[in-house]
Amino acid sequence: MNLLLLAIAPVFVIILYIYLKDEYEKEPRRLLLYNFLLGAIVSVLITTILYLGADILFPLKDEFSITQQFFKAFLVVALIEEFSKYIIVRYFAQTNKEFNEPFDGIMYAVMVSMGFAATENILYVIEGGYQVALMRAFTAVPAHATFGVLMGYFMGKAKFSNNKIVYNLLGLFLAVLFHGAYDFFLFIDFIPGIWIGAFISLIIGLILARKAIIYHQQISKFKA
Repeated sequence: MNLLLLAIAPVFVIILYIYLKDEYEKEPRRLLLYNFLLGAIVSVLITTILYLGADILFPLKDEFSITQQFFKAFLVVALIEEFSKYIIVRYFAQTNKEFNEPFDGIMYAVMVSMGFAATENILYVIEGGYQVALMRAFTAVPAHATFGVLMGYFMGKAKFSNNKIVYNLLGLFLAVLFHGAYDFFLFIDFIPGIWIGAFISLIIGLILARKAIIYHQQISKFKA
């Protein structure tokens, strides 16, 4: 039970943080819960199915190949995981009438991302124990939230733009870019010290995510 709590605690801390940042027009809690559950269940199922297909079509033959690890990080792991979140935000959240300001893109994308992160974190923590729980609380879980904010920022713009396709895909691209960079530096850990690149990319992502949150707060049509 303690492990389970440690696995989900950082997820709900981040959800609460983003929820409080939605200062001017809160989203219905039931709808937020639906997006969280879709991320935790449907997004994970989609990811699993696509992973199985990728393993068959693109088997990793040399784990010490930088080129193959680059392909795995960006075009397998990052693209599959972020795509599985993207389609839920795009076709479930973005089409809802409650999605009525740009900040909602961030709110719903983070909910889906945190649903995904919750399931993923539970699996890793049950297998790895307390040390893994502590490490992921400050790395993988905030990383998923960061990717969600970056994606949601542009999907929020897309909802109220004439260039919906461009902004939506730009959100997906940015999430894949930062997710891929984060994973790539961790995957090539056979190069001493290269892992620091993952934290640099995460810090840059966090800085951009913070700016994205502030910007959508400032342009809210519900702001007094």
